[in-house]
Amino acid sequence: MFPKNTWYVAATPNEIDEKPLGRTICGERIAFYRGEGNKVAAVEDFCPHRGAPLSLGYVSEGKLVCGYHGLEMGCQGKTIAMPGQRVRGFPAIKAYPVAERYGFIWVWPGDAAQADEAKIPHMEWYDNPEWAYGGGLYHINCDYRLMIDNLMDLTHETYVHSTSIGQKEIDETPCKTTVEGDTVTTSRFMSGILPPPFWKAALRANNLADDVPVDRWQICRFTPPSHVMIEVGVAHQGHGGYDAPNDKKAYSVVVDFITPETETSIHYFWGMARKFNPTDKALTATIREGQGKIFGEDLEMLERQQQNLLAHPERALLMLNIDAGGVQSRKILERIMAQEKPAAGTTSASV
Repeated sequence: MFPKNTWYVAATPNEIDEKPLGRTICGERIAFYRGEGNKVAAVEDFCPHRGAPLSLGYVSEGKLVCGYHGLEMGCQGKTIAMPGQRVRGFPAIKAYPVAERYGFIWVWPGDAAQADEAKIPHMEWYDNPEWAYGGGLYHINCDYRLMIDNLMDLTHETYVHSTSIGQKEIDETPCKTTVEGDTVTTSRFMSGILPPPFWKAALRANNLADDVPVDRWQICRFTPPSHVMIEVGVAHQGHGGYDAPNDKKAYSVVVDFITPETETSIHYFWGMARKFNPTDKALTATIREGQGKIFGEDLEMLERQQQNLLAHPERALLMLNIDAGGVQSRKILERIMAQEKPAAGTTSASV
């Protein structure tokens, strides 16, 4: 259902500041905590003594202590100590490669030997004074691929988000989808239109008039396993559109990290990095609140869609030109998952 030999966003740092966090990633129950030197660690959320969730315990001197009988677990999945017990023969549990970067906790749920932190995607906006970022987390009961479909086809904005970012010109303007390696890009450029409410507010926040024609762009980029970055913005018409100088446009990147929990549920880390008026913290909070409401509208639609699909698994869905971004993204995922499966007939037994 999902690639495992890859990096997923598992949490934000504040979620594990003081106590362990239990979270299911790609069907695997994992306990995240801060070990020695305040470094993030991740182990199977399973105490080898009686199977209790280690995430219900606490951290003491860099060790994860089970809240049931006091077993102390090390970062590598080996039991260190337990009151009144010799622990040398205790079985080890799985430890996961984990990294803290760009304001997120990343985990590699697959083969630890293949983990490479250089494969964590670069975030240009992180810790950059020209940018500001605000975001949040939603738990959504849907297949992670439905969320990818949603983000790679923004035609739905006209209907789902009609009072904020939607407008009829989105429907009326064709989009273009291209594939280069493992990256799928769907883009749409609108010229000489009036901005919708969200973008009117963004223009005002950048000291620009909000009642004049603008050029608007949406450039959605999918990269495996389930990351979608969307360049969005508006510029006063006649100044180059997407390439307009910063003082003539409001430009942002919608950040979407979709982390599968199970086959029908996800952890959706959403946010917006903007490249205008970056020092205005009140503006960051306002945009975050507005964007949270917009994504909340998607949440209900996706969960109801998932319910329908589970109720009618025999029904084939239509594939239209506007679905090209999602379709191509799924093809890449299918290829990656096929490569991860062991070859038919192979065995680990020795002869």
